[in-house]
Amino acid sequence: MEFGGHTACVEIRCGERLFIVDAGTGISALGNALGENVPDIVDILFSHLHLDHVGGLPFFKPALTKERLVRTYCGNLDGDSAMDSLDKLFSPPLFPVRLSQFPARFEHVGFKAGETLTFDDGAVVTTHSLNHPGGATGYRFTHGNRSVCYISDVEHSEAWPDKGLTEFVRDTDLMIYDGMFSEAEYPRCRGWGHSTWEKGVELAQGAGVKSLAIFHIYPGHDDAFIRALETEMQRVMPTAFVARERQSVILDASGSETVADCPKPAKVPAI
Repeated sequence: MEFGGHTACVEIRCGERLFIVDAGTGISALGNALGENVPDIVDILFSHLHLDHVGGLPFFKPALTKERLVRTYCGNLDGDSAMDSLDKLFSPPLFPVRLSQFPARFEHVGFKAGETLTFDDGAVVTTHSLNHPGGATGYRFTHGNRSVCYISDVEHSEAWPDKGLTEFVRDTDLMIYDGMFSEAEYPRCRGWGHSTWEKGVELAQGAGVKSLAIFHIYPGHDDAFIRALETEMQRVMPTAFVARERQSVILDASGSETVADCPKPAKVPAI
């Protein structure tokens, strides 16, 4: 399988700084790939708490280390803690062990989408609200003169590109975008909270985004369908692509970009 297989989980490195965005089933493979190279404090930023974005969390091997702190971040919870919801989800009869019983210690940081997150080492991540049932949060990671935007899950509006979102992703080096459906499929799925690759390209080109990675693909699409989709998309935006499983995008300070397909556990991507 070239595309998909796991639900959403993206690793972002800002120098030596590790961020994990969403904890879908891919976080299990990420934990295995990291091996012993895991900091004592792990920061996991959730776009939202739907099952496909949190379902891998109990299988994240670094959470089995007693000395480790796992900090979760999630906006749009109206003051509730993500850990309350996650502890209910991962508990009997649905799951045998609660997160609160794991060897690692879990803490939650709540915020409102639109606020700026500042971390212990001075790292800064900006946030933006997204149109999705129950709310979701987009993230922009900046390191030196490079940036990456993570825009999942989002449904485009009638007035598109959205002005606020356009400014949020303005001139970013890489935008990771929810392209679950094609324009032909979308009318049957209106209101589900997802977008199309065509709207992703429209947003990217309107905001001066340098590269576009489409992900959160509909699981009913096979590799041949997605390759054809990618070919069509690249006729409109040559720097756009569909994200592969365990793919690395390396952005260096000189302004160059390397996209590597990794059938084995990916090298740590750096911004």
